[in-house]
Amino acid sequence: MTSLSANQLFDQLARIEDKASRIEDKYARSEALLSRVEDKVEGATGRMNEAARQSDLAALRNEVRGLAERTRRLPGTGALVLTAVITAVLTVVLMVAVQRLNLDGLLPPRPNAAAVR
Repeated sequence: MTSLSANQLFDQLARIEDKASRIEDKYARSEALLSRVEDKVEGATGRMNEAARQSDLAALRNEVRGLAERTRRLPGTGALVLTAVITAVLTVVLMVAVQRLNLDGLLPPRPNAAAVR
């Protein structure tokens, strides 16, 4: 009877080892599956970050393009120099005309002009 019970114990031990082996296999498959899921999530995260960067670059590119269009419409250096020269010449011509036509009275008096006279 002791040999029969020893055989039963060995059979039971073999079944337990078989079940433990199957559990280990399932655990290994689950671990491999989780590893693949993790790789896919990392890949998707990388693609999303790249898409966000591209979106930021596109927005920046549009903003720079708009700024370039606005500055392109501004007058250039030549136009500004020409305007300054014309303004200076007209100022001199008008001042000479005012002095020759004795229109000094039309000019507002200076604050210390009363003290000088």
